[in-house]
Amino acid sequence: MTNKENGLIVDEMSDKIIGAAKRIVTEHGTNSLTVRKILQELNITNRVFYNRFRNVDHVLEIIYKNTILKMRQSIGEEIDGAKDFFEYVTDIVEKTLLMSYDTKMQFNQYVFESDSVSNSNYEWWTAEIKKILDYAMEKGYIKQVDSDVLSYSIWCFCRGYNADAVGRNIPKDEAVKNFRYSFGIILEGLKNKGKV
Repeated sequence: MTNKENGLIVDEMSDKIIGAAKRIVTEHGTNSLTVRKILQELNITNRVFYNRFRNVDHVLEIIYKNTILKMRQSIGEEIDGAKDFFEYVTDIVEKTLLMSYDTKMQFNQYVFESDSVSNSNYEWWTAEIKKILDYAMEKGYIKQVDSDVLSYSIWCFCRGYNADAVGRNIPKDEAVKNFRYSFGIILEGLKNKGKV
């Protein structure tokens, strides 16, 4: 099935081009991605590519948005009241860190340029963090806090930690271990000592 979006074709070949671009970037990084490499991998013409995408950055933008959607789905799940709340939150943050870490290692420059300036990304994440904080206060798991201010601070901590760890090429296992330790201290400070 073929349809048009902004004058460009969206079809099965579009998905193949995105898949090829993702493979190239995963193996060789974003700097190695060119239209020519995609054309060679799929044995297609310039016309086939440019009927579907404006340029390589357009393909990278789609890959990045798909990855962000996947990360958002991992945190957007309903809170499981049967699990230990603090372990649940730590697991969500770790899973997001791992997905983000792998993506940023592969799409380093592109992701940091897009991610750091995206107001919609900021708004989505702080709203999701605020929901978790409000739930935890309602259940008495954490002390009363200003969830608007704290959601922003947690978002900054997570985003900043991730960006720095990737930028310094800290091995993923070490980054996750150190992150869990640091995030655990933050959670410990939030606990409602009378309830937990």
